Amino acid sequence: MKLDQSKKELLFSVKIEDCEVQTFRAGGKGGQHQNKTETGVRIIHRPSGAVGECREERSQHTNKVRAFRKMAESKEFTNWVRVEVARRAGKPSIETQVRDEFKSFKLKVESLNDKKQWVTDDTLKPTQIELDSLLENL
Repeated sequence: MKLDQSKKELLFSVKIEDCEVQTFRAGGKGGQHQNKTETGVRIIHRPSGAVGECREERSQHTNKVRAFRKMAESKEFTNWVRVEVARRAGKPSIETQVRDEFKSFKLKVESLNDKKQWVTDDTLKPTQIELDSLLENL
């Protein structure tokens, strides 16, 4: 069965209401105007930890649009989107993929226990793996 590329399904959307918006005095060039008005904007997307900030324009609205764009283009946000799309599409989580990938290697991890003896563990916990490199390969 071929998928029709012209028809795309919207899985989810992220709106400005989903983010925390902070305003601040931009400072810098612009003199008295920038010292009195809060034109700088910082947008924080809590689920991904992505932050976008803009203080370049004298208009708070323009800075808000640019800050949202910067947040949406950040590495943290794009990684979160990949994981969220996979989750909503019913694909296995990153942790499951890591566990399944490393089962075939039959890795053994040695560590010291409370009695200062070396203990061999046949399982590798996904938290010990750097997930950033795995996210780039999705």
